Amino acid sequence: MICYAGIDLHATNSVLVVIDEADRVLYQKRLRNDLPLILAALEPYRTPVQGVVVESTYNWYWLVDGLMDAGYRVHLAHAPALPQYSGLKHADDQHDAQWLAHLLRLGLLPTGYIYPKAARAVRDLLRKRSQLVRHKTMVVLSVQSLLTRLTGTRLSLPRLRQLTPEGVRALVPFPEQVQAVESSLTVVQCLEQEIHTIEGTVREAGRTQPGYALLQTVPGIGPILAGTILLEAGDLQRFATVGHFASYCRCVGSEHVSNGKRKGAGNTKNGNKYLSWAFIEAAHFAIRYEAVIRDYYQRKQARTHPLVALKAVAHKLARACYHMLRAQVPFDMSRAFG
Repeated sequence: MICYAGIDLHATNSVLVVIDEADRVLYQKRLRNDLPLILAALEPYRTPVQGVVVESTYNWYWLVDGLMDAGYRVHLAHAPALPQYSGLKHADDQHDAQWLAHLLRLGLLPTGYIYPKAARAVRDLLRKRSQLVRHKTMVVLSVQSLLTRLTGTRLSLPRLRQLTPEGVRALVPFPEQVQAVESSLTVVQCLEQEIHTIEGTVREAGRTQPGYALLQTVPGIGPILAGTILLEAGDLQRFATVGHFASYCRCVGSEHVSNGKRKGAGNTKNGNKYLSWAFIEAAHFAIRYEAVIRDYYQRKQARTHPLVALKAVAHKLARACYHMLRAQVPFDMSRAFG
């Protein structure tokens, strides 16, 4: 007997369904999110089960890692690409889990990439840095807005860093407003310290990563962007062509065309938002400091919108990084922007 398992994963519980070759349900039960409990439920089917499907949700790490450590062949279902079943008057978690197993049996399951557990920690630390940077920006904008309302003058971040308690009291008339400004500056200082600590950890980890120094030969890419690109891209062998990689980086437009007419657009956010951010940031810096890339950007900008021109630079950089990492060669300006 051959069977297939599908798990519809939720925050506190999961629905496990096991089907056979004829789509008959052999096992179906809602279980709390406890790895030994789920492994015990799967144990009677360990030998015949051909694979276990887990839908890619925000909390899949513990389940996928546990199943793989237990020796199961695990597939991570790519949720946005899953074909929807139709014709059902009623659908629930049991049907969802059974549908995952059914797609696996037919060989039609769209799968996501299971990032290696060993490298996942540094990648997630970089994502935490991104979150802290956004939070810091929000706090800085808030205190700048407050001071602008009170004084009519907008202070830059370097000037905010230089503000002493006496300087704040000289700018702000009321004690409550002084407290608001000082608390914001304290938060900014704390966030900057944590960001600096994370960056040190990432740089240390990057020294052992092949391709980390290579990426820093690209104009606009420094240690943090190099680490982000390297860790978010993962194994480049999973991208069949450079076009697939550029699409994953959200550097390729999405539209549906029929008979030369635009009929709509696809999911423009399908891809990796961290890689998209990294290449847009790299494009900003490359335009600022590299004359050849700046000339390319200005030519594009003269014919189209500035954001489209910026995206074109990011696209060029993404393609260059793909070929560099695959061939392990440094950046070649003439090939990328010649």
